[in-house]
Amino acid sequence: MTSTPIRELSDEARYARLAARFRPVFGRIAEGAFEREAKRILPFEQVAWLKEAGFTALRVPAEHGGEAVSHEHLFRLLVELAEADSNVSHLLRSHFSFVETIALQPRDFRDRWFPRVLGGEIFGNAATERSGNALGTTRTKLSLEGGRWLLKGEKFYTTGSIFADWVVVMASTEGVEGRQYALVPVEDPAVTIVDDWDGFGQPLTGTGTAVFDDVVVDAADIIQRKVSSTLEPAFFQLALLSVLAGIGRAALHDASTLVRDRTRTFNTGSGALFRDDPLIQERVGQIAAGVYAAEAIVVAAARDLDAAVDPDLGLDATAAFLRAELGVQSAHVTVPQLVLDAAGALFDVTGASSTSRGKALDRHWRNARTVATHNPVVFKARAVGDYHVNGTIPQGLNSIGDAPAAPAHAAGADNSATNEVR
Repeated sequence: MTSTPIRELSDEARYARLAARFRPVFGRIAEGAFEREAKRILPFEQVAWLKEAGFTALRVPAEHGGEAVSHEHLFRLLVELAEADSNVSHLLRSHFSFVETIALQPRDFRDRWFPRVLGGEIFGNAATERSGNALGTTRTKLSLEGGRWLLKGEKFYTTGSIFADWVVVMASTEGVEGRQYALVPVEDPAVTIVDDWDGFGQPLTGTGTAVFDDVVVDAADIIQRKVSSTLEPAFFQLALLSVLAGIGRAALHDASTLVRDRTRTFNTGSGALFRDDPLIQERVGQIAAGVYAAEAIVVAAARDLDAAVDPDLGLDATAAFLRAELGVQSAHVTVPQLVLDAAGALFDVTGASSTSRGKALDRHWRNARTVATHNPVVFKARAVGDYHVNGTIPQGLNSIGDAPAAPAHAAGADNSATNEVR
């Protein structure tokens, strides 16, 4: 008797099963998203739901007891979550990025930290400083005093940290090249996190100030940051593009609902209901096509990340970095404008009533515009062009900071000017 071989599920079927686990939670999150944003209610409860569902433990390797979902499947889930609430998807960016970082560390580090991820603990981010640090450096310092490592400094744009159990702080140490990551518990009395983010978009991401006032750090919880030859930059940026794609889906949903439910029309139009008007249908179709393209580009870039770490391809560190980085940077050139166009076109299929502050339909554009500002498209396009023309491998800056003063022009220069960094 011949046994029937067990047929493996297709990749798409595996995603369908994975997404089905979390869509009920995403639906609950979506129900209150409008009110939370209108009243500035931080989504602590919603983050807890995701932890309870095991969402934050995705990408922990199977050898450490986790579920090794692909990059593609993770980022597709983040798109769906961003459609429900772009703030919640965005604030988990640092968490998932650090899960990737853990996987690159020695075994003893992984053995200590992956169980915490599986237990539902969340990681926030504290990398960028508002001003005063020179480009490629950080004013936040680690210093060894009395046999203890102390962390001191102030950060801004600390997305997700107010919801986290641990903050991953970028710092520098005198005499040590490059920068380090220091892991500190949020509940430490020497850590202060303030919800003072005042951007007109993504208001609930906890993107505010964090102060570290001589926080004691275990030496085992300090790791050297790798600037290149890792997928960290690509992963971090693709998370933002996933948020953008989700915002596009939310805008499309609202456009479709508004057209479907609208009973008023214009005397300059066909006189038909909006849902039956071919011109309005065409406009919604254009929005849908742009959103589809944005999400498809995100998925393609995520597949590049999967290819970069595919052992069957056997890419060396440089080739893997290039595969991931070029894919994500190319996506970054195209996705933001597609979503911004969709969020703006939402108002082309409605009437003046859609501009009511009570409906807050402009939140999609404001949120998309805010996410898109994180990395100016022109710099990404230049890097991609430089690679294709000159073969230059894209390079990320060590950190954001104050640029040095420009050199004086040969003609008409005021040679008394100083090179003070402002």
